[in-house]
Amino acid sequence: MKNRTVKTFVVRDFLAPLFIISSLSLARKDQPVEILIFHVMNVVLPVLICAAAGYVLALRKMPFDHQTIGSLVKNIGYPTLIVSHLSSTQIEIDSFLSMLAASATAIAAFGVLGFLALKVLRMPVRAFLTPLMHGNVGNVGLPITLLALGSGGMAYSMGFVVAVLVSIFTVGMWIPAGKFSVRSLVTSPIIYAVALSLILLSTGKTLPEPIAKSFGILGGMSIPLMLLTLGHTLATLKMGRFGRAAVLTVLHLVMAAIVATSVTWLFGLQGVERSAFILCCFMPSSVATYLFIEQNFPEHAPDAAGFILLSTLSTVLVLPVIMTFWI
Repeated sequence: MKNRTVKTFVVRDFLAPLFIISSLSLARKDQPVEILIFHVMNVVLPVLICAAAGYVLALRKMPFDHQTIGSLVKNIGYPTLIVSHLSSTQIEIDSFLSMLAASATAIAAFGVLGFLALKVLRMPVRAFLTPLMHGNVGNVGLPITLLALGSGGMAYSMGFVVAVLVSIFTVGMWIPAGKFSVRSLVTSPIIYAVALSLILLSTGKTLPEPIAKSFGILGGMSIPLMLLTLGHTLATLKMGRFGRAAVLTVLHLVMAAIVATSVTWLFGLQGVERSAFILCCFMPSSVATYLFIEQNFPEHAPDAAGFILLSTLSTVLVLPVIMTFWI
């Protein structure tokens, strides 16, 4: 497929229909949805700007060690991010565990649907199943739920964040590697970060202020570093590969609709909890999943990067529609 043909496909058959639907939602709700689009842009644009910085680093051929950055994020960044967020969140332990269970079910459902779809489409399962399973509920989902649903919605979303991060650094590692590792599970700092967070939630305790501040600083490095890594990889992405990225993005949206509908019914989610869960299901593909694809399938890393980028761009059009017609 030539570059012009791919660009026409992406714009005409993917982005244009979404823009039309989004415009219809604007006609239905007028200014409230315009405000939602403004908020969504305020969240998504910083993500794209950070990725663009990594893109520029690659164009200027500046040193950038993907392996070192991935190790820092996995072993320090995300564990401290979990503890930092949960230790400062006001939510009942029962509500958190309920959301955690629903989120784990959703991730499993994404996995089953993604496996079947990739088999039908004859795409490499081990290369693309992990990004299809895991949404970017951390640096996109949390701000979106806060803006749309308030602090209560963001608190519920933390259950989804924890489920996704645990899954990424266990199942998300095993699928691309093609093997199950008990050692990686036992030695994963993410698991202990979740355990510490649950203890703090159940006891109502908080971290000492110096430790809390240090965890906040260390946790804050993970998202920017992964976005820089994403942008650095996109600098090598050929436009012809956006055809596959568009297919994966549409597939992810269809799966999100199926999972959100079935799991909310199964768990009887209501009110703010239901709304937060639906929004989390429609988050774009997680940047963190790219780390393991690059390590195990470098030949498919540009395709995965294109999928992550395009699914992130699609949220600008998709989320206002979801908020208008569903939430």
